[in-house]
Amino acid sequence: GIASVVAGHPLDTVKTRLQAGQGYGNTFKCVLTVYRNESLAGFFKGMSFPLASIGIYSSVVFGVFSNTQRFLSQLRHGDPAAAPSLADMTLASIVAGVISVGIGTPVELVKIRLQMQTQPYNKANAKLNSTVPGSPVYRGPIHCLRTILQKEGIAGVYRGNVAMLLRDVPGYCAYFIPYAMFCDWITPDGSISPNPFSIWVAGGVAGAVSWAVCTPMDVVKSRLQADGVYLNQYKGVLDCMLQSYQNEGLKVFCRGLMVNTVRGFPSSAAMFLGYELSLKAMKRCQTETNP
Repeated sequence: GIASVVAGHPLDTVKTRLQAGQGYGNTFKCVLTVYRNESLAGFFKGMSFPLASIGIYSSVVFGVFSNTQRFLSQLRHGDPAAAPSLADMTLASIVAGVISVGIGTPVELVKIRLQMQTQPYNKANAKLNSTVPGSPVYRGPIHCLRTILQKEGIAGVYRGNVAMLLRDVPGYCAYFIPYAMFCDWITPDGSISPNPFSIWVAGGVAGAVSWAVCTPMDVVKSRLQADGVYLNQYKGVLDCMLQSYQNEGLKVFCRGLMVNTVRGFPSSAAMFLGYELSLKAMKRCQTETNP
């Protein structure tokens, strides 16, 4: 999980600015703007909280997915180690996506608020908060979380949870299923388990496919969660979708698609490789301890 955050966060910042910010134009212009205004540190804004919580989040997501698969295999075939069917993988992915929202929403909210707090707003008709747009609102992740709790309550901490649910359920289906399929396809015949290169490639492809699928709802989630740093513009998921469509057309839902897809490869490749190698190391250690 940590490997995934470090590999993907700079492009995640660019993606968030493109989706929820204004005046950034295309991806290249956005990268240059962030670098000129905030130097290299600007690309790593909001990383500390995801970095601190990604271990728990990844453990829950991968643990729920794996154990749901084992439970379904036990239920259908009487053997938890039996190869899961496509239906089993789909159901396990859905369960993992639903569970992940409970942990992931506050983390994503804090990350996005920290990423967006220095970008300017130019809406003359928006009701601005007392803080001047473009100036920092939050001193760090803990201060950000505490401020949201004080001003918006628990509901504020889970702002964007419906959009995240609509993003993550199909997103995890397009994450775990392609990974399993590509692993089977790349792994040489006769091998018991895929080699590290196969895991890396399959994980990267799965990440790119998953982010391409869930980018439209990721745009809505980013806008809902960024909303509230300086202004309150959206009433909910549907209102955000309608306003975004009316103002910018259908193309708005493809904002950050290229960045998401490109970022998805190294981020997910690192995630799956770290996961599989960690499991192998722990199993080896367990075997040596309990022969």
